[in-house]
Amino acid sequence: MPTYLVEIPHSEKVSDCMHVINVFLSSGSHVISKAHWGCKDGVHKLWFIYDFDDKEQALRSIPALMRADATIVELNQFRVEDVRQYAQE
Repeated sequence: MPTYLVEIPHSEKVSDCMHVINVFLSSGSHVISKAHWGCKDGVHKLWFIYDFDDKEQALRSIPALMRADATIVELNQFRVEDVRQYAQE
């Protein structure tokens, strides 16, 4: 099953931080428990890394109000051998 990084930005207003939290909680989305927040460091985004069947399932895990601003990236890992091969090409 592929792993995805989901990033959702929001404005720097404290009320917007709280709004994002409340939207996730009221939507019943289970991924909020996996969220990491940058707000305390001045980076007003939340991120979570989660396994989904595909990007569409990842998108559906995000409350509808936030889907347009979300970035979804499929993550992968390279073995040392893979990195060496790419370096030689």
